[in-house]
Amino acid sequence: MMKILTVENVSKSYGEKQLFQNISFTIAEKERVGLIGVNGTGKTSLLKIVAGADLPDEGTIITGKDYTISFLHQQPEFNTDRTVLEQVFLGDAPVVKLMREYENTLLKLNINPNDSNIQDEFFRLQKQMDALNAWEASTNAKSILTKLGIEDFTQKVSQLSGGQKKRVALAQVLIAEPDLLILDEPTNHLDFAAVKWLEEYLNRYNGAILLVTHDRYFLDKVTNRIFELDRGNLYSYKGNYAAFLEAKAIREENEAATFEKRKNLFKRELEWIRRGAQARSTKQKARIQRFEELNNKLVNGKTSAEKLDISLNGSRLGKQVFELRNASKRFEDKMILDHFNLLVKPGDRIGIIGKNGAGKSTLLNILAQRIPLDYGEFLTGQTVKIAYYTQESEDLDENKRMIEYIKETAQIVETSDGKTISAAQMLERFLFPPYTHGTPIRKLSGGEKRRLYLLKILMSAPNVLLLDEPTNDLDTLTLTVLEDYLEDFPGVVMTVSHDRYFLDKVASQLLVLKGEGKIESYYGTYTEYLEKETMEESPKQVNNKPVHVKEKEKKKKMTYLERKEWAEIDDVIANTEAELKDVTAEMAAAGSDFSKLQDLMKRETELNEKLEHLIERWTYLAELVE
Repeated sequence: MMKILTVENVSKSYGEKQLFQNISFTIAEKERVGLIGVNGTGKTSLLKIVAGADLPDEGTIITGKDYTISFLHQQPEFNTDRTVLEQVFLGDAPVVKLMREYENTLLKLNINPNDSNIQDEFFRLQKQMDALNAWEASTNAKSILTKLGIEDFTQKVSQLSGGQKKRVALAQVLIAEPDLLILDEPTNHLDFAAVKWLEEYLNRYNGAILLVTHDRYFLDKVTNRIFELDRGNLYSYKGNYAAFLEAKAIREENEAATFEKRKNLFKRELEWIRRGAQARSTKQKARIQRFEELNNKLVNGKTSAEKLDISLNGSRLGKQVFELRNASKRFEDKMILDHFNLLVKPGDRIGIIGKNGAGKSTLLNILAQRIPLDYGEFLTGQTVKIAYYTQESEDLDENKRMIEYIKETAQIVETSDGKTISAAQMLERFLFPPYTHGTPIRKLSGGEKRRLYLLKILMSAPNVLLLDEPTNDLDTLTLTVLEDYLEDFPGVVMTVSHDRYFLDKVASQLLVLKGEGKIESYYGTYTEYLEKETMEESPKQVNNKPVHVKEKEKKKKMTYLERKEWAEIDDVIANTEAELKDVTAEMAAAGSDFSKLQDLMKRETELNEKLEHLIERWTYLAELVE
C-alpha cells in the first residue's frame, strides 16, 4: 500500500500576518518536493506544521498509522554534553533506539569488561541487532558522518563548529530513513563534495522528501515536484527547478501587467540554466551548431525591455580600485595572507572561495578597511565607494518601519538610464508589496530583514560591492533579482560564497584560499574550477606497456537501411522542430489551464529528447557519408 501524507485546508498566521490560508496538497512515496517562496511567506512554518513541530490555526495533516517523519531544522538545537554518536542516535525509530542502546552498552562494557550483567545485556542487544538487521544501519550512520566530514564520533558536540553541528543534525535525520524526510536548508555549511554526495544519496532515497534550499543546482538535481508559496496561496508544479521556471514564466505571463518585468526575469533565468546545462556537457560539432541555431531563435526574440530594471546609478569609479602589495595577515597561529599581491580593476567580478576558517571574510574585512594588515601595502582609489553586505544585518533599528529605514539612505534614487525611483517603488521591486511598507522591522522574518538590509546598501549608490555569503539567508527569487542587478552593475563585485549557481552567474574570476596564507587565482566559472579539481584528484591510469600504432581502420560502409535513414533524416528533423514550435505556441496560448500546460510541457520534453537523438544519428550518418 502506498504511503501518502495529505494536508487539508491548512491555515497559519502570526499576529496580523496571514502566512497561508486553506492550502491543501499530498506527498506520495518517492516524491521529492522543493518548497519555494519569498522569505516571509511561511516556508519554514509550513515545514514545522507538516513535521508536527507546530500546529496550524485550521486544517488537518493526515497520514497512515505507522507513517514516520524526520525533520532537519535550519537552526538545530543540541545537548552539547553528548558525543557525536549519541546525538546521531537520538531518533525515535525502533532501529535507531536499538542502536543507541547497543552503543551505550558497548561503552559500559569497555569500561567494565568483567561485569556479568553488562555482558548479558550486551549479548541480548546483539541478538536484537541481528533480528532487525541493525548492523547495516549502524555502519550506514558512521558512513554518513564520514561523508559529511565528521570522523571523530566520540567528540563532544560542544567542541563542534556551527557548520559541523548542522552536519551531525543532517546525519541524525538521514539514518532514521523515515517515510518523509523534511530538510530546511540542508546544504548550508556543506562543501562541494558533501553536497554532491547528498544529491546522490537523496536521489537513491526510498521515501518521500520535502525540502527548502537556496541552492538551485541542488534543487534542480534532486526534486521532481515544486511547491510555490506565493501571497498565501500554494501552487504545485510537476518536474524540477527548470520545469518550475518554465511554468512560472507562463503563469506570470497571464497575470496583471504590473508583473510584466518579473515574468521576464524568470524567462531569462530559465534560458540561463538551460545554457548552463548545455555548456557543461560535451556535444559534437554538428549538434552544437544545431542547438546554437535553436538558442539564437529564442534569444533574438528578446527585447531590452524584458530586463527587470533595478539598475541603480552608482557613483563614478576611477581607474584605481584596490591593490594589495606584499600583504600579510595572521591571527594568533593562523596565517591568512602571506606576502599576497592583488590588483582589482574596474568591472572585475571576483568570487572568493575556500574551506571554513581559511580567511575569506577576513579578506573582505581588509578590503573594507575594517581590519588592518600586519605587513604590506593596501592602496584604494579615491573614487571608491563601498557597500558591504556582511553576514550580520547592521544598523537595523527593529522599532523603525520599513519605509523609514529605507528613506534614511535615500528618498529617491536614480537608475542607470536617468530615471528616478522612490523608496517605496524600490521596496516593491525588492518584493515588498505596498501594504507592508509601514510594517515595523521587528515583525519581519529573518530572511525579510536580510532582503531589506540588502536593498538599503544597494540604494547607497556604491561602485564596489563586497558580499559575504549572500545566499545563506536570501530566497531563490530574491537571489534572482540580485543576480539580475549585478549583471548590469557598472562597478566591481567581490563575493564570498559556497553557492555554485550564484558564483557561476556572478563571478568570472576566483580567488581560491588554500589555507596557510596561500591564495591562487582562477579565471573561469566555479563549476569549471570544481571540474578541473575533480579531474586532477582522480587517480591517473598509468600504462607502461609499449605503444603499438594501429593500422588504419577500414572505413565502415553504410547499410541499405542507413542510406534510407540518411535520405529521410533532414525531413524528420524539420518536422520535429515544427511540432516543437507548435507545442511552444500552444503553451503560450494555454493561459491558466495548468493541467493542459503540464501535458504540453511533457510533450515538449519528449520532442526535445527526440530531436537530440535525431541529431546524434545525423552526426553518425554524416561521418559515414564523408
